[in-house]
Parts: sequence; structure tokens; C-alpha cells
Amino acid sequence: MNGDSPIKIEPYQTGSQRQTDIAAMIVHIQQQEYGIPITLEQQPDLQEIEAFYQQGVGNFWTALHEGKVVGTIALLDIGNHRVALRKMFVQSEFRGGMLGVSRRLLETACSWAVQQGIQEIWLGTTPAFRAAHRFYEKHGFEEVLRSQLPSSFPVMDVDKKFYRKLVS
Repeated sequence: MNGDSPIKIEPYQTGSQRQTDIAAMIVHIQQQEYGIPITLEQQPDLQEIEAFYQQGVGNFWTALHEGKVVGTIALLDIGNHRVALRKMFVQSEFRGGMLGVSRRLLETACSWAVQQGIQEIWLGTTPAFRAAHRFYEKHGFEEVLRSQLPSSFPVMDVDKKFYRKLVS
């Protein structure tokens, strides 16, 4: 089905004109859908995607529909064959359903992790993202305590719930 899908998933490319679209989509979801009072200026990673995410075994992908950014996911290299899953956002009209945008983004990141020899994927999220919790659990992530996080894991202020997935 992926070959026939109207959704294309691709790695972020240096000098991409999509950076503004990526930032706008993520900030809109954070502020408008989830009421998180965060600005683009408070997220320097979105202004330096390649320098922040595309280092070591990290990477950043976009989901595109008719050339428009509709989703993102990133893996941040935190050392010792571990990555932090970050910036997983999908526009509301593309969540769930037949297109499987979230699933395909996660599968892309997990395939990359296997290819790069990554052993663990860690993530932090907010208690409000209940649908995301179910999604991660359905895809093999297990909840862990904050005290179990690797010391190199970058905890965000809004992160109160944490997960780990072992990569085979």
C-alpha cells in the first residue's frame, strides 16, 4: 500500500524550504490543539533541524501530502546506541484512519534505528496526550519511571510520562 499512498515520508534535507512549514505545523498543534504555551523561539531545534537532529545516528522525517507537511518525527542521538524520539506530530485530519501517517512515521524511524544499530528508543510526553500513550504502547513502547531514563535523555519541562522501546 505504501507505494500507492498519497503520503510520502522523506528525511529532512539540508536547505529545505519546508523548515518554516514544519515549525508552523508543530507550533500550531502545540498551542491550538493542546494549549501548550510554547513558542517557536523556545524550540531552537526547529530552527536548526539538521544541526540538532541529523547528527550521529539521529535523523528527522516529514510526512507530505501533495507536497504539504502533514507530520513529523525525529530521533535525537543521545549516545550509547540510544536515541530520543522527538517532534512526533501529525495534523489532526491525517491522524488515524486508512493513511496511517503516525504508524508510517514511527515505522520509518524504527527501521532507521535498526539500520543504525540503535538498541533503545526513549521518549517523554505529557499526561494530556492520551491517544499518543495508547499509540506508543500499541507499537511496543513500555512506560518507565523518570528515574530509569538515561542521564543523557533531554527531559522537556512538559514531559511527565516516559517510555522506552527495545530495538531488535
